[in-house]
Amino acid sequence: MKSYKPDWDEAKRRLTAMWYGERLDRPCISVQAPRNGSGGGVSRETEWRNRPAASAQALLKEAEPVSLPEPASAEELWMDIPYRLALTRQKLTTTWWGGESIPSCFHQAGWVLCLGGTPRFSRDTIWFETRAVDFRQPSPFRHDPENPWTRRYEKFYLALCAEAGRDGFLVGGPGGLPANDLLSMHMGTQEFLTALMDESDWMAAAILQGGRDQIQARSHVQSLASPRHDFWYGNAGWMPFWAPEPFNSQQSDVSCMLSPEMYERFVLPELDLYGNEYGALWYHLDGGDARQHLPRLLSLPYLRVLQYTAAPFEPPNGPDHLEFYKHVQAAGKIVHIQVSANNVEPLVRELDPSLLMLDTWCSTPEEGEQLLEQCPKWSAGAKSAKAPRRKK
Repeated sequence: MKSYKPDWDEAKRRLTAMWYGERLDRPCISVQAPRNGSGGGVSRETEWRNRPAASAQALLKEAEPVSLPEPASAEELWMDIPYRLALTRQKLTTTWWGGESIPSCFHQAGWVLCLGGTPRFSRDTIWFETRAVDFRQPSPFRHDPENPWTRRYEKFYLALCAEAGRDGFLVGGPGGLPANDLLSMHMGTQEFLTALMDESDWMAAAILQGGRDQIQARSHVQSLASPRHDFWYGNAGWMPFWAPEPFNSQQSDVSCMLSPEMYERFVLPELDLYGNEYGALWYHLDGGDARQHLPRLLSLPYLRVLQYTAAPFEPPNGPDHLEFYKHVQAAGKIVHIQVSANNVEPLVRELDPSLLMLDTWCSTPEEGEQLLEQCPKWSAGAKSAKAPRRKK
């Protein structure tokens, strides 16, 4: 880790303090910038899509960015091991990792741990083929350890861990979506929502069983990787987060179409599974339509971090959402916000630094360093949310 981020020990100290609710001179802020000073900064939504070299090892000798050839297909873009290793090394070596940023690279391949679905690849994302369901039969949405996609992902993940070594960079926990989101993709949104009403018992049982299967799938991959890599926990790439103890990342994007009562019936039991298994959850809340579930989420003792992504029709993350962020912090939860650099100052001035993780990008390392130097001054007058402090 220190080969890409020499101040990793200091970053861990600050991230640990935030996890336990301790106030330091400024909040945790991840700042990334291109090392060569070109371009407008690093955005997680537009992953660095430079292309693969024949061998990732060739990139280890390159001090400057290289041009990686275009993958022949969308599937190779996400699943080809030499390409993904090459892309990872390129991002790691051409990015300045400032503040509490975590050397890592986004890999969406974990989505193929998908409860028996058939992945459909595009250059933007991974989706799934839809299928009809016979509600007279047990749920077909189950994890199969012998599924070719499962085996392929295991090989992919182990290759990443081998490339990272014990502590070279953060690979992140094994991927995979929650069962509630997966079933909505596999069945199709309209069919999924209709089944929640017409086949509610079957759907509740299928989602819960799918959640158990996802825990089993991730645990198995993790057990394979743990002998060779220490940084198995945490999000990697998209909104990376690190904590001094294991946690699990969760979401329910389909919940934007569910009432609070349906969320209670179909989503919360699965969240309880993950909370009981992992002890702490980082939760991605997707857009204003999902905010209706915030009171219930904030009541969950295992929810430690809430990350919010504004919907396209909303103002971007920043001062327009201040009251929302304060509400999250008042419940004793860390709020994780991806925000443009020009909106860092108002958030640092207004929010409790002991429960704040900001994620931003700058055009150059010099701009990033200047931003971090200003933060203690902005943070000096920030009020505490008086959240309950956790024991170490």
